[in-house]
Amino acid sequence: MHYLDHAATTTVRPEAAQAYAAALRVTGNASSVHAAGRQARRALEEARERIAGLLGAAPAEVVLTSGGTEADALAVMGGARAGRTRGRDRVVVSAVEHHAVLDSALALGREGFDVRRLPVDRDGRVRLDALEAVDPSTAVVSVMWAGNETGVVQPLPEVVDAAHRSGALAHTDAVQAVGHVPVDFHGSGVDLLSLSGHKIGAPAGTGALLVRRDVTIEPLHHGGGQERGLRPGTVDVPGAVALATALESAVQALPSETPRLRGLRDRLARGLATLDGVHESGATLAEEQRLPHIVHAVVEGADADSLVFALDRAGIAVSAGAACRAGVQEPSHVIVAMGIGQEHARSGLRCSLGWDSTDADVDAFVHSIGDAVERARRARGR
Repeated sequence: MHYLDHAATTTVRPEAAQAYAAALRVTGNASSVHAAGRQARRALEEARERIAGLLGAAPAEVVLTSGGTEADALAVMGGARAGRTRGRDRVVVSAVEHHAVLDSALALGREGFDVRRLPVDRDGRVRLDALEAVDPSTAVVSVMWAGNETGVVQPLPEVVDAAHRSGALAHTDAVQAVGHVPVDFHGSGVDLLSLSGHKIGAPAGTGALLVRRDVTIEPLHHGGGQERGLRPGTVDVPGAVALATALESAVQALPSETPRLRGLRDRLARGLATLDGVHESGATLAEEQRLPHIVHAVVEGADADSLVFALDRAGIAVSAGAACRAGVQEPSHVIVAMGIGQEHARSGLRCSLGWDSTDADVDAFVHSIGDAVERARRARGR
C-alpha cells in the first residue's frame, strides 16, 4: 500500500512506540504520593517540559488531552463560556475550520451565543476585511493555523491582532501545522493552541491544548483537579511520553524534512496538473502560505469517493478531505466556502505526506491518477 493520507493519521514513529511501551511497564498513578506515583509524576512532568520547550510554551501551559478534537472543544466552548461571565456572547470562527471547531461553535449557538463565520477567499484564506466581525462582544476567535483539507496557511497575526484589540481570546487549531512548520506558542501571540499526537507519529488518543498562563477558560467536564482543573481524570502518562517523543523527532527533523516533503508534494501536484479540469488549491500562494505535506485539488466531473476507491484499488490511500467526515454524503464545506461552486463541492481530492513517505509512493500516484480520474468521471456520467 502506498499511503498518501498522513493528514488523516500518520505512522507511529518507532521511537515513540518504544517510549510508549517502556512507559506502559511503569506502574503508578501520577496523582498518587507514594514512590510509584512520584515516578509516574516525574515521567509526566518531564514529558510536559519537553512538549512545552519544543513549542515555545511554559510547562504549566500544556494541558494534555485525548487529541485535537477535545483540545478544540475545550478551547472554543471553554473560552466562550468563560467570556460569557464577562458579558461576551459572540464566537467568531472561520468558515473552513475543522468540524471539531465548527460543531463546537454550533453547540454554543444553541446555548444562545452569537456565532459568526469568517468568509475566505478563493485560496481558502480568511478575508481580512471580515475581521470586522470581531468586536467587544466577542469571547473567542478561532482560526486554524493551516487548513486540514487544503494545507493553506491562515493570516494568523492579523487574526490575533483583531482578537486582542477587542479583548477576545485567540485560539488556533494547529493540528496540521505542528511538526510540519515552526510553531511558537508565545511568538504567535495566540492564547490557546490545539495539537494532536497521531498527526506527527504518536499514538492516537494523545494531544494537548496550550493555554496561556493568564487565560481563564471553563472545563468541559468535572471530577478532578488534573491538568489545571481543565481536564479531569487520570492522566495517560505513556501517551504523554510518546507524544513528547514524536514531537521531538518531528521538530528536530524540520530543517531536512521540510524541503524533502515539498519536493514530493510538488511532484504530486505536477502529476495532477497534467490532467484537464484539475485545479490545485492555493497553487499560486507563496511557499510560506502553504504546508509542505498537503496537496488538495478539485477534480471537475468526478466524485471524490469514486476517486478514492479507484486509487485504493491501485493500492494507493488518499482522501477526499477530513477523515472524520469520510463516508458522509455531503459537500465539502471548505470547497463551498472557497466559492469554487456547489457543483464541485464533492470533487475534492487530498494527498498528504508524512515522515515515512517515499519517492515510490509518489511514483505510484502519478502513474495511477490519470486512470483513476477517467474511471471516476465515467462513474459520475452514468
